[in-house]
Amino acid sequence: MPAAPPVDYIERTKTLYSSLGHPPYQWVANSDTPPWSPLTKALSECKLGVVASGGIYQLGQIAFHHKDDISYRKIPTSAPIDELRITHFAYDLTAARQDPNAVLPLRALNHLVAKQRIECLATNALTFMGGIYSSRKVKDVLAPAIVAELKEEEVDLAILIPV
Repeated sequence: MPAAPPVDYIERTKTLYSSLGHPPYQWVANSDTPPWSPLTKALSECKLGVVASGGIYQLGQIAFHHKDDISYRKIPTSAPIDELRITHFAYDLTAARQDPNAVLPLRALNHLVAKQRIECLATNALTFMGGIYSSRKVKDVLAPAIVAELKEEEVDLAILIPV
């Protein structure tokens, strides 16, 4: 089978936003220096926070429901994969629905814990539906809420899993 052609994400995003009736997408330009804290202990001694933008939720939770949904879900990192659901307006969900590990790799991350590559995972993965048009809402509402959750869980580092 020949390889699929590359996807031009910038053009695809412009087309998507245009088709939804939005003004042209304004890419975020952050002028601040990102915060950075070097690890002070070995990775094998670290608690890892998991944050994913693929629109993942657990059976029994409310699905993400609109294009500017800035809510997030807490999903136990021990949740059975067959309890995970995905909804999102901005990407092809086929692979993610066939195997949620494609967008929330809990199997691989728990394997790293079993192999003692990391000490443990945070109790809950934090998931949201990416593609949020309002970067201001992400910066002022969603990101601080996620950071607060990670601080409360006392993670040493976090992996961010975009779609």
